[in-house]
Amino acid sequence: MSLEKILIVDDDKNICDLLRLYLEKEGFGVILSHNGEEAVMKFHALKPDIVLLDIMLPGLDGWQVCREIRKKSNVPIIMITAKSETFDKVLGLELGADDYVVKPFDTKEVIARIKAISRRIGHVPQKNEVKEVKYDKLSVNMTRYELKVNDVVLDTPPKELELLFYLASNPNRVYTRDQLLDEVWGFEYYGDSRTIDVHIKRLREKLEGVSDKWALKTVWGVGYKFEADEAD
Repeated sequence: MSLEKILIVDDDKNICDLLRLYLEKEGFGVILSHNGEEAVMKFHALKPDIVLLDIMLPGLDGWQVCREIRKKSNVPIIMITAKSETFDKVLGLELGADDYVVKPFDTKEVIARIKAISRRIGHVPQKNEVKEVKYDKLSVNMTRYELKVNDVVLDTPPKELELLFYLASNPNRVYTRDQLLDEVWGFEYYGDSRTIDVHIKRLREKLEGVSDKWALKTVWGVGYKFEADEAD
């Protein structure tokens, strides 16, 4: 696998230099940007594998940058922000971010999150490992990171796809939000469990009314399940 490139977007050059030092030590390639317009240009020109994106930026803010990236790419985005209010976190997730880290952060935590995403996007399936689930009018393929509804490929951020794949791979089983965070995010998650609610909401918008043979169901007071009559 070729060297993975991380685009770090933050107007604090000390934070950029610190993250670059740690990431390069871990074997990643690093691209730095200190404002929103430059970040969008570098993203399109250099095609990074993962984006670490601050919200408070000169020019275009992080939310605007996230919107621009999501117009043409589902590359994983981790928001790094001093804004710790739930509203700000949920807004970032609704715009298509996959994760967020609140400043001041532990560099080791950021590296762990990047490595977890890196393992997923660079994962080579084992010989006997099932990487696709199919239901009526629905296909989730994790080898190609592809969601098909009625044989049409839908643009879907990686985290949404991973969450749907996990639930659909275990039909009719109820999972709590904490279980889903642990299983899908793949490391100890320090954020708000409402992250799951945001991703489920976005998936439902894509899947609403597709089939009466399966559905993403809320189990009140517990969590969520993928309810299905039968798998293909």
